Amino acid sequence: MIVEAKGLRKRYKDIWALDGLDLTAQEGEIYGLLGPNGSGKTTTILILLGLTEPTEGTVRVCGHNPVREPLAVKRVVGYLPEKVGFYEELSAWENLRLITRLNGIPELEAKKRIAEALEQVGLKEVAKRPVATFSHGMRQRLGIADVLVKKPKLAILDEPTSGIDPEGAVQVLELIKRLRDEAGMTVIISSHLLYQVQRICDRVGILQKGRMVAEGTVAELTGGEGGLLATIAGSTPELRARLEGEEWTVSMEDLGEGRLQVLLEEDGRENLCQIVVEEGATLLELRPRSQTLEEIYLRYFQE
Repeated sequence: MIVEAKGLRKRYKDIWALDGLDLTAQEGEIYGLLGPNGSGKTTTILILLGLTEPTEGTVRVCGHNPVREPLAVKRVVGYLPEKVGFYEELSAWENLRLITRLNGIPELEAKKRIAEALEQVGLKEVAKRPVATFSHGMRQRLGIADVLVKKPKLAILDEPTSGIDPEGAVQVLELIKRLRDEAGMTVIISSHLLYQVQRICDRVGILQKGRMVAEGTVAELTGGEGGLLATIAGSTPELRARLEGEEWTVSMEDLGEGRLQVLLEEDGRENLCQIVVEEGATLLELRPRSQTLEEIYLRYFQE
């Protein structure tokens, strides 16, 4: 395990920011850490980075104890905060060179890593431009380059696509996937953009009031309990009336041009097919309906 935390509790005065949190991140996976403000995401990240100590519990990051070995953790962990800070008057290259100096990377190796990182994030052509001229999306990509030059085992990214336009967000998400696929990094993403997490994460953990309320692969969290989704052609008022009267019908949506989409419970499969045939309609599709990660997320917080 790259990250293994057990029974983490963290108290700030009379408030428990974490209350018995268990968390694991496996080598070479992208792990999504989800939860609303105050759920404990930031506190968890600070503990993993060795920037604050847990009140109770144990944690290991890349084999190190962040409490006792914070410098060892920092050498193998790259961190991208939500608000990336660079020296505005320095170029992208100069900012990264400063980072390599702070991390004790020899000059020749540093130059090689900086060139590779800037090319990977698509900033090679603007390497000599002052960061003050960069857009928000470019700064985020430079932040990922900052992570890359360290060649860490673990990258922790806090809201990596926050404030970026859709096209820029897609580029950043692709870069994150490449951290895993090409560099073999483990990546932990803290985000509230659920559709993006669903797109790239291998596993997801949902935090609520300092506790892990759900964890698993995206497929495990979104599969099941979704019922069946049927698409019917040749819909008529009579057909809709019959379906509305069935207990297993959850909802219906008119798709236009005589097509009807029906969400039904599993046990209504055979009855649906029979009604469609009797009413002279055509069943175009019948498939399991998976819930979105957003629906799963909202369900936990509504409960």
